[in-house]
Amino acid sequence: MTQQHQSSLEALQDIRALMERSSRFISLSGLSGVSAGLFALAGAFVGALYMGRFDSLVSYSKLYLLERWGLKAWQFFLLDAVLVFIGALVSAFYFTRRKANRSGQSLWDPLARRLSVSLAVPLITGGVFVLALLYHHEIGLVAPSTLIFYGLGLVNASKFTLNDIKTLGYLQVALGLFGCFNIGYGLEIWALGFGVFHIVYGLIMYWKYEKA
Repeated sequence: MTQQHQSSLEALQDIRALMERSSRFISLSGLSGVSAGLFALAGAFVGALYMGRFDSLVSYSKLYLLERWGLKAWQFFLLDAVLVFIGALVSAFYFTRRKANRSGQSLWDPLARRLSVSLAVPLITGGVFVLALLYHHEIGLVAPSTLIFYGLGLVNASKFTLNDIKTLGYLQVALGLFGCFNIGYGLEIWALGFGVFHIVYGLIMYWKYEKA
């Protein structure tokens, strides 16, 4: 390859990188996915202890009657979910900001705002739908529903960031739909979707985009 061809190739690569930076939010860190997955697994483990999941299968129809550790079931799971969400959000912010600083990209630019809106609409809708399920005591569908709406949010937001996130979204939706037909294993599929899938995805993204 001549020096002129090499220079042209490098120029094309630079142009491609600039176009990607202007049209996609690429500061999402794979490590944020790993940390979110770890927090989710920790929350699921504590939830399993609360439910006595390691002793026997708990009927979701009777979960509203459960009261342990001085907390009713809805109080415990709300607290558990809030703590997991805060831990995942803080760690995601830290790793994403670190990657943005390294790549010279603003953390809260117009692309990031559009990504956030695209992700937020399905998540807020799903949150209201989950409240409706709890209101009607359909607790067995709560975990699958969170996976479905979260997956739809990822698919919707993927057009503003790395395409790989779309695959994770499809997997979450598929797992959530599976859970809708297998009520009674909500905690397990929740741990698999939000925990294991996030960790595997995060490691792949870190190796693919950040390791080098």
